[in-house]
Amino acid sequence: MIILVTLAICGAAFFLTTVTVQIFSRLFERYRERYHVESLEQVTDMFIVIDDGQRRVLSLATMALFFSLGLLLSPILAVILALVGLIAPSFYLRYLKQARVENFDHQLADALVAIAGAMRSGFTFRQAMTEVAANAHAPLGQEFKVFTREMQLGTPLDEALDHLAERVGSTELDLFVSASQIALKVGGNVAEMFDKLAGTLRERFRLEGRIRTLTAQGKLQGVIIGLMPIFVWAGFDYFRPDLTRPMLQHWFGYAVIILIVVMELMGALVIRRIVQIEL
Repeated sequence: MIILVTLAICGAAFFLTTVTVQIFSRLFERYRERYHVESLEQVTDMFIVIDDGQRRVLSLATMALFFSLGLLLSPILAVILALVGLIAPSFYLRYLKQARVENFDHQLADALVAIAGAMRSGFTFRQAMTEVAANAHAPLGQEFKVFTREMQLGTPLDEALDHLAERVGSTELDLFVSASQIALKVGGNVAEMFDKLAGTLRERFRLEGRIRTLTAQGKLQGVIIGLMPIFVWAGFDYFRPDLTRPMLQHWFGYAVIILIVVMELMGALVIRRIVQIEL
């Protein structure tokens, strides 16, 4: 009887392990398809040469560094910092992508004025784009140079403009591309249209700056409130571990910690929705 029970337990454990491995294998494949592929496309669009293996090594190295720093304070903080270090490269790439798009948008207004002036001087749209690409700084100069190179290789103008909008991922550039495609097909005073579009973009940037100024205090308060429980826990764990360590010795303590983390994330999302205003 004991042998049968042992065999049953071993069989159940083997079956459970097999199913768990399959589930985690599928999750890992989805993780690679979404996380790594999207991140690789982001760095490629930003003209950063880095492959998937190097990104994984960077994530693991950041996780190990944050974990080591967290061990100097408390084990709980070490685990939290390790998770932060694992996802930090991804958020940093998103930050670089967003900063690059914002820099591109601010350069686009001046580029539109330059394109309009060149077209008034007798240049065609392609010649004006080539002239701006040769004189503009990165990132607008990089993207416009790729655009002009595609046209030199025989890509139709509409397709080259679509590729430009897909690479950059800017709402303002999408407006420029749509207006350019319509104006070049229908005709009219294209230079004047670019001047009006540049003025619209500048007014939009002014409003966005005003909104960021008004919502900066709310964002800072959200960050401080969100980080306060972590630092309070770390401080108590460092000075009075007898008050914090008992929570790690019972399932109720772990449940409270999980509940706190969930409520922190929900609060961060709510604060982000409150202070996030889209034009």
